[in-house]
Amino acid sequence: MKRLWFPGAFVALILLIAIAAPVLGLPDPVRQDIARRLAAPTATSWLGRDEFGRDVLSRLIWGARTSLGVAFASALTAGFIGVVLGLIGGWSRGTAAFLSVRSMDIILCFPPVLLALLVVTLLGPGAATLILVLSVLYLPGFARVTYSEVLSVRGRDYVEATRALGGRTWYILLRTVLPNIAGPILVQLSLAVAAAVVLESGLSFLGLGVVPPAPSWGLMIRGARATMEQAPLLLVWPCAALTLTILAMNLLCDALRDAVDPRTSGR
Repeated sequence: MKRLWFPGAFVALILLIAIAAPVLGLPDPVRQDIARRLAAPTATSWLGRDEFGRDVLSRLIWGARTSLGVAFASALTAGFIGVVLGLIGGWSRGTAAFLSVRSMDIILCFPPVLLALLVVTLLGPGAATLILVLSVLYLPGFARVTYSEVLSVRGRDYVEATRALGGRTWYILLRTVLPNIAGPILVQLSLAVAAAVVLESGLSFLGLGVVPPAPSWGLMIRGARATMEQAPLLLVWPCAALTLTILAMNLLCDALRDAVDPRTSGR
């Protein structure tokens, strides 16, 4: 559990800063000041101004709010639906398993990035479209993990005892099965959030994600690429924020995996 402290605290700090963005007294992240275009860092603009004269620090923090909001919303949506499908398929098996879990193989047949590009192109860019696309992409992972874990515990003594006492199916699934498979699902959730941040930034960089002038790390990287010769630091800040966030989330994933794995939890 000690390994969870550092990455957990770092991820919590990033989330806290993103959530507190409206009360931090930051400048308007979309307000342009062409006269101060590509201005160097000052006492009032700690990270300088971008190609439209917007405050970089403000856009960085508000961009974290956008990127992490899309990532968590899509991961939680996929997690809820995937866990329900996995519980039903793993417990009922037969036709229910085929319809609820094997149907996920259809989604896995499509390359994730190409599927995302197709859906975003058809529905148009935007945060709502991104959440829908990412939820569909990460749904099979949750369904398959939950399905396999339910199969491994459905014959355990404590499950059979609850069934012998007359517990209803949903009571057994929610009060007995789900708490005992929560570890792998939590690890899958952290992996989905980290992957969603990367994919959201990539789609925004391509112009198929968050719609300008809304702040997003991907949009900041896209805008800074055109002015990297005049102001190279504009490219450094969003790349550093994205790298540190993904690194912290990956460390948290590893720590969660070790915490829930009985082969390593005793070390």
